[in-house]
Amino acid sequence: MKVFITGAAGYIGGSIAAGLVKAGHQVVGLVRQPEQIEELKKIGVDGVVGTLDDRDLLIAQARSADAVINAASSDNRAAVEAIIEGLSGSGKVFLHTSGSSIVGDASGGLGTDRIYHEDQLPEPTPDKAARVAIDKLVLAAAGERIRSAVLCNTLIYGHGALPRDSVQLPRLLKQARKSGIVRHVGPGLNIWSNVHIDDVVDLYLLALEKTEAGAFYFVENGEASFRDMTAAMARALGMGEAQDWPLEQAREEWGYEMASYGLGSNSRVRGQRARGQLGWTPRRPSVLEWIAGDMLNHATATRHADI
Repeated sequence: MKVFITGAAGYIGGSIAAGLVKAGHQVVGLVRQPEQIEELKKIGVDGVVGTLDDRDLLIAQARSADAVINAASSDNRAAVEAIIEGLSGSGKVFLHTSGSSIVGDASGGLGTDRIYHEDQLPEPTPDKAARVAIDKLVLAAAGERIRSAVLCNTLIYGHGALPRDSVQLPRLLKQARKSGIVRHVGPGLNIWSNVHIDDVVDLYLLALEKTEAGAFYFVENGEASFRDMTAAMARALGMGEAQDWPLEQAREEWGYEMASYGLGSNSRVRGQRARGQLGWTPRRPSVLEWIAGDMLNHATATRHADI
């Protein structure tokens, strides 16, 4: 297949693009900078320079491709509308990347027993209402003869195909190296479901071939509290015990969105649909095993994808 992917120079998009090439697909990737075209060539991807605001470009690329994957932003409605216009009536696949902070509770590091399933989603908080509306727009595109699906990723860990960082754990690592103290938001009892980047790539490849129109998938393979993850990080770094960090101080370091949702909320979900409908079988190490054994093995550039 010829696949057009946005965010091809990012952590998630670059990893998916490399996986598509290895699987035998032809991949065209949207990048923002001309110099990124050479980087993509090294993983077998043809680059096209543009942004998510280039409506005509997105429509044209969608029409010329056999499938489209949006891995650039979960929050750009105009880009999604352009892709849907380009695919309307075609029967082609459109995979949209969302993030499980849509069920985040901004608890300030407190825990919860609440677990969400794909057919039992809560009303979003005001902070996440716009993202959820985009997810619904993608799902509704099934009515326009598009095999559209939303892949809602949880906390992603692991080293990607390009030298880029994931969103959450690298921020904790950077802060620890800067200050000499590993910290979590509040008491760190908040729990996030999580998944290895290589298992994420496997799922996108399966969804590209097998997804039903209008499907929503949580992408997860286990869960861990931030207290447990920072404890593992402290041991890997040879530092003292991880410490509580008041939410207000965490916001000063990471900003409102990241401190409140990315690092200070609960996001506990179960992804049964990918396993049952697509035959997805995640098989990489757990997040705690990865932190202990592989987190420090690769130096990555500081660049972040959307959660």
